[in-house]
Amino acid sequence: MHDDRTLVEDRLRRVLAERVRPAVYPESIPLQVAVWHAPGEPVPVAEGLAAEPEPVGVGTRWGAPWGTSWFRVTGTVPEAWAGRTVEALLDLGFEQDLPGFQCEGLVYRPDGTPVKGLNPRNQWVRIGAPVAGGEQVRLHIEAAANPLVFGPGPTPLGDKDTAGSAPQYTLTRMDLAVFDEAVWQLVLDLEVLGELMAELPADSARRYDILRAVERALDALDLQDVNGTAARARDRLAAVLSAPAAPSAHRVSAVGHAHIDTAWLWPLRETVRKVARTAASMTALIETEPEFVFAMSQAQQWAWLKEHRPEVWDRVREAVAKGRFVPAGGMWVESDTNMPGSEAMARQFVHGKRFFLQEFGIENEEVWLPDTFGFAAGLPQIIKAAGAEWLLTQKISWSRTNIFPHHTFHWEGIDGTRILTHFPPVDTYNCALHGAELAHAARTFREKGRARRSLAPTGYGDGGGGTTREMVGRAARLRDLEGSPTVVWETPAAFFAKAAAEYPEPPVWVGELYLELHRATLTSQAATKRGNRRSEHLLREAELWAATAAVRAGHPYPYEELDRIWKTVLLHQFHDILPGSSIAWVHREARATYARIAGELEAIIAGAQRALAGDGNRELVFNSAPHTHDGVPAGGAGTRPATGAGTVPEPRAAGGYLIDNGLLHIEIDTRGLVVCARDLAADRETVAPGAAAGLLQLHPDLPNMWDAWDVDSFYRNTVTDLTDAEEIGIGEDGASVRIVRVFGDSRATQVFSLPPGERRLVIDTEVDWHETEKILKLAFPLDLHAERYASETQFGHVYRPTHTNTSWEAAKFEACNHRFVHLEEPGWGVALVNDSTYGHDVTRTVRTDGDRGTTTTVRASLLRAPRFPDPATDQGVHRFRHALVPGAKIADAVREGWRINLPERRTTGARDIAPLVTVDDEAVVVTAVKLADDGSSDVVIRFHEAHGGRARPTLTAGFPFSGLTVTDLLERPLADAPQPVREDERITVRLRPFELMTLRLRRP
Repeated sequence: MHDDRTLVEDRLRRVLAERVRPAVYPESIPLQVAVWHAPGEPVPVAEGLAAEPEPVGVGTRWGAPWGTSWFRVTGTVPEAWAGRTVEALLDLGFEQDLPGFQCEGLVYRPDGTPVKGLNPRNQWVRIGAPVAGGEQVRLHIEAAANPLVFGPGPTPLGDKDTAGSAPQYTLTRMDLAVFDEAVWQLVLDLEVLGELMAELPADSARRYDILRAVERALDALDLQDVNGTAARARDRLAAVLSAPAAPSAHRVSAVGHAHIDTAWLWPLRETVRKVARTAASMTALIETEPEFVFAMSQAQQWAWLKEHRPEVWDRVREAVAKGRFVPAGGMWVESDTNMPGSEAMARQFVHGKRFFLQEFGIENEEVWLPDTFGFAAGLPQIIKAAGAEWLLTQKISWSRTNIFPHHTFHWEGIDGTRILTHFPPVDTYNCALHGAELAHAARTFREKGRARRSLAPTGYGDGGGGTTREMVGRAARLRDLEGSPTVVWETPAAFFAKAAAEYPEPPVWVGELYLELHRATLTSQAATKRGNRRSEHLLREAELWAATAAVRAGHPYPYEELDRIWKTVLLHQFHDILPGSSIAWVHREARATYARIAGELEAIIAGAQRALAGDGNRELVFNSAPHTHDGVPAGGAGTRPATGAGTVPEPRAAGGYLIDNGLLHIEIDTRGLVVCARDLAADRETVAPGAAAGLLQLHPDLPNMWDAWDVDSFYRNTVTDLTDAEEIGIGEDGASVRIVRVFGDSRATQVFSLPPGERRLVIDTEVDWHETEKILKLAFPLDLHAERYASETQFGHVYRPTHTNTSWEAAKFEACNHRFVHLEEPGWGVALVNDSTYGHDVTRTVRTDGDRGTTTTVRASLLRAPRFPDPATDQGVHRFRHALVPGAKIADAVREGWRINLPERRTTGARDIAPLVTVDDEAVVVTAVKLADDGSSDVVIRFHEAHGGRARPTLTAGFPFSGLTVTDLLERPLADAPQPVREDERITVRLRPFELMTLRLRRP
C-alpha cells in the first residue's frame, strides 16, 4: 500500500481548523452591549451592578491599564432556536495565547449571582440546554483591563502610577449562539486521536488503525453540512476510541488545577479577583462534570475568597463538602522555601493547615509547591513536623544543566527526615491533557519498571483560569485508550496514597533540591528581602517579650495582632514577591507594608518591655537573641557595665588605618580595603595573601532569558574592582573607618568598625544605587583551604562544595544562606554573617607564591539592576551590615548570625527580667517563645540542635507549670514522640543533629 499518512494528517489539520471547529456555533446573533468604567480601583459588586452604563458596540476600545469596566449585555433568544442549546460568546478582546496574563472577566446575573470567569480559553456562558425560545438574556461582566506585561524589555505597565490611560483592548464579540454538542464532541474526538497519532511510532499498527478511522470519518463528513453529518463522522471513530489501553500503560492522575501566582505580573488586589473568577468557573464545571476534581492551594487565597467574594465562597464550600473542590498544600501561600527563616517556614504550615482545619475539618497531608524556585534542605523536617507526608513540585524540570534523576523519590533533609516527593514527568503545572504532554510523561518517567503512576496538574494557570470543559472531554476519552497513558481524575491525596503503596522503597535524594535556574531571585529587590528579614526578627521579639510580659506582669498578649502580622509576612514570602520577580506595583506596596508592620511590632515590643521593666532609672539591656551576651541571659534583661567607646583607628605609616582591640588586628590600606585581619590568639591571618577584603565588585548582568530571575555564569567573565576611594577617614563616631566610593551613577559608603572585646569586624555598607543591568558583590578572599562550606538554612545548616568537580557542583555558582556562611580548616575557621542578604558565591584559588596553598573567596551579593518586570529594580538607597568573624567555629557562626539580626535594646526600668526559659547547651537554639495560639495562656517553646551533632540539653522554665507536652508545629500533642524527663522546672530532652522540637507548658 502506498504511504499516504501525511496526506491524511494534513487533511485532518485543515478540516478541523477551517470547517469543524467553526461549526460548533452554527448560528449567532449580536447582543446589545453597554459599559460603565469604574473610576480608580475596583468597586464592590453591588456598585458595579447598579451603575448606569452607556451603549457601546463591538469594535470599541476599552480598558485603561489596571482599570475595571462593567459591561451589561442583553438580548432575546430567537423563537426559532427552541429546543437547542444556546450560549453567550463574550470576547473582551482576548489574545488566544497567555490566558491569565491579559484582560479577564467575571460574569454575574442581575441579582449578583456569579456565573463563571471569562478568559481567552473560556469565553462561553451557557444560557439554556435546551431553550424554550424567547428568553430574555441579561448578564453583567466585571472586566479587568490587566495589561499584558509579559516583556520583552522594560515596560511602564507594571505599575498603575506609570502605566498611563490608553485603552488596551478592543471589544471583539458579544453574541448569542447555538451550541452544537455533536460537533463539539467531534472536535474532541479528532483532536485526541490526531494528537495520539502524532506520538505513536510511524510504523505502528495502532497509528494506522487511527489514521484509517480518521480518514473514514472525514469521508463521512459533508463539509457543506458539518452539523448534519457530525454524528455520522463520530460513528466512524467509535471503534478506535473504545480500544482499551495496554495493562502496562502509564497511569496519570489528573488533578484539576489553576496555578494562581499570589502576585507576579499583577498586584495583590488583582489576585483576589483572579481567585474569584477561577473558583466561579471551577464550581460551575463541577456541577456539570461528575468525575471532575479540582484542587486549590494557598490558604491566603481561600481566605480572600471568604472575605471579598462570599457569593463564590458559598459555592466553594458546597463543592468542598462533596469532595470535589479540594483544599491542597496546607500552606498559607506557595512560598519561596530558600529564604524564609526557620520560624517563618514553620508558620507557613501552621497558618495554612489551621485555616483548612477550622473551615473544613480537612487535614492536608500533601505539600503543593509546583512553581517554587528550589527547596531548602531543612524543609522535610518542617513538613513532617506539621503533620504532612508528601511533597509535589514541578519547577525542578526547569534546571538548565543537569537532569534530575527521579520522578518519585524520598527526599531526605538535614536531620534525616524523609518525605515522599513527586516531580510530575508531564513537566508542566498547566497541563491541558494534550497527547504530546501525556506521551512526554510516559516516555520520560524515570521510575519505569518499578512504578507506573504520575500526577498531572490540569488547567491553565500562573494567572489562573483553571480547567476547561475541553480538558474534561479529553480526560473522558483518555480514561482507557490504546496507545495512550490512562487518565483518571483524582485528588492529590489519592494519588500519593497509591504512589506510596506502589513504590514502597523509592530512591533517596539527600540535601537541598537546588534549582539550576532563577539564582538571582536571592538578590533582586533588596528592599523586599530586607523587609522580610527584619519582619521575621521583629516577630520573634514581639512574641518573646509579649509572652514574658504576660507571664511575669499579666500584660495582655496581642493574639489577634500577631496572627494578622504573621499572615501578612507569610503572604509576602510568596515565590514571586520575596524573590523579587514581581512588577513594580507589588514591590512598592511591599515596602510600604513592611514599614507599617515594623511600626506595629515595635509598639508591641516597647509596650511589653515597659510592662516588664517597671518604673525606674536603671538602664536595662534586653537580649532577644538565643545566646547569653555579656552576662545578659538569652530572652532576659539586666544591667551591664558600659563597654566604653569603640576601638579607635590609628593611622598606618604607609597610609590607611590600623584597628586593634587585642583580639583582632585589622589593617585598612590607602584604597580603603582590608589587607590584614589577624586573629591574634591563633596568630592566623584571615585575608588571602596579596588580596583585599571588604572589596566591592561590579559585574555586567544581562541574563539570557529571565531578567529579575536569573544570573548566568558568564557574568563572572568581566569584573570591575571598586578600589578608587573618593574619601577615606575616621567615622563620625571616632571609632570606625569610613570610605566613600563613586562609580557609574552610584555612590557607596563603607564603615569598618571593631567592637571592643569582640572578635568580629563589622562592615556597614550604604549604596545609593543607580546602575542598570549590573550586579554588585562584596568580596572576602580568605587564606583558608576548604573543600566545603556551611550555609545556614531552616533549623540548621547545609554543606556545599567549594570545588566544581562535577556539573552538579559547577551549577551551584550562586546559592542561598540565611544569617551566616562558615568555612573551616581543622581547628580554625571564618564566618561571614549578615543582616539582610541571601545570595552568595564561594570559589577556590591556588596561590601563585611559593606556598601554593589554596585560598577561598566568599562574596555576598548585594544589588542587581534588571529591567523586567520592574524597570527600576533596586534603584535608590540600600543599607547592609556584615561581620567577618575570624577564628570562628560553627557555634560562633550561629551565635554571631543571630546577634547581628537581633541587636540588644536598651531602656530604663526598675528590675532585671529573668527569661521564661534557659538552656544549658549552646548548641541548642530557641527559635520561638510564645503563648499558645488557642488563647489558653500555655507557653510554647520551639528549639533545635544547631551545630549538627547530638545534644542532651536541659531546659529550665522560669515559671511554674503543671503539664508538659511534646507537640507538632500546630501545638497538638505528638503521641509517639519521645517524652522529656522532667524534674521540677527542669526538662531534659535528647536531640539528633538538627532536630527541632516544640514543647507546650501548661500553666496552672
